[in-house]
Amino acid sequence: MALAMKGVQMAKQANFAPAALQHFNYSTEVRRPRAMNTAAMKRGRGGRSSFSGDVVTVFGANGFIGRSVTNRLGKNGSQMIFPYRGEHYKMMRLKCVGDLGQVLFTPLELKDEDSIRRAVAHSNIVINLLGRTWETRNYSFEDVNITGPQRIAKVCKEMGVQRLVHMSHVNAREEPEVAFLKGGSRFLSTKYQGELAVKSEFPEATIFRCSDVYGEGDSFVNYWFSKWRKPKATGPYLSLFGKGELTMKQPIFHSDLATGIMNSLHDPEAVGQTYEAMGPQRLTQHDLITYMYDCATRNKELGNFGIKELMLDPKTLLKSAIFERFPLFGMNNVLHGNTLDRLERDAISDTSDGYPDMASALGVKLSLLEDKMPFACSMYDQYAYYHYETVEEKPVPKPPQLVSLSDERAARQRRDEKGLLAIIPPSLY
Repeated sequence: MALAMKGVQMAKQANFAPAALQHFNYSTEVRRPRAMNTAAMKRGRGGRSSFSGDVVTVFGANGFIGRSVTNRLGKNGSQMIFPYRGEHYKMMRLKCVGDLGQVLFTPLELKDEDSIRRAVAHSNIVINLLGRTWETRNYSFEDVNITGPQRIAKVCKEMGVQRLVHMSHVNAREEPEVAFLKGGSRFLSTKYQGELAVKSEFPEATIFRCSDVYGEGDSFVNYWFSKWRKPKATGPYLSLFGKGELTMKQPIFHSDLATGIMNSLHDPEAVGQTYEAMGPQRLTQHDLITYMYDCATRNKELGNFGIKELMLDPKTLLKSAIFERFPLFGMNNVLHGNTLDRLERDAISDTSDGYPDMASALGVKLSLLEDKMPFACSMYDQYAYYHYETVEEKPVPKPPQLVSLSDERAARQRRDEKGLLAIIPPSLY
């Protein structure tokens, strides 16, 4: 006590008593937390060890597209919050996308607004990449594609979030085109309704309508090469609706989609805008799958690849119907969403609805198939362990054959006039 009084007297003699006594805090003193101003924090020189000033919540960060986006966010120094459902161990691989203290995790229940509110409470940017291409006992298409995104958009508006990005599908329509399922794909129809639900709660939201996204660890290349997708009893054949000749596809590389999302976050023109994210090359599904298998040293010349009519393959239809009715634990990494609704979506051509594309509106340089697809298919190479004696001996896949406007117009007219009977070759009419 004597030493403390002596210290106070010395402070008074030096004429800085108020300043000195201000730092003596008592244990019973209650401190009120100040509101965090992220703009006033040190930003650094840029990169993973700096802070960009953005706090970003990414729903679905552990997914295929989410891993690409989170890596970009960490690269520019953003602080990231990753909501997760279930065990936290599956999120651990995302700890390295940002520097120490820049990657945070929080439990999430999509049907609980409080958990969503905790996830976006400190964020100025929210990116919703949640999605599932099949229904489960816990979540239907309506839960994941409509009510869930609407709940996120509502909470974001209440919490003062500045930018919201929502992911949709390029073929999302109120009444999707029908191939063989009555009413068309429910996934596509609920995706369209989800867009309207998000816009109703958060009109400034930026929506990306993407086509099939491919890359390492995707659900596109892995789905088409899955052994569960092919009927073993009939040989190395792949079943496609109309043998793939009536369907046009424009797959996009996952890194290009991530670039478009990142470019839109601070673009004032992207507020309330909808973008179409499709690849630069348009080709029939037949030629696309043929090129993919050729990249894996599987073609007709070697006798380890072929295409047959889906509607004449009851085994594939039956398997997909069973997987859809009774979703298994391996649906994500083994079956890759093999359902009847997936077969229906794959039979629909990627069709533009007139929205701006990423290349012109967001300055994204789109990757060509021949530059990215061979590596994505390399893990399924039939001769991956074969030692070629010379470089010339190694087979080179034929470049993808793009579809012409006249051929596409003829295929479209054939589908419109014949309906389901369009799968019959014209030579048999």
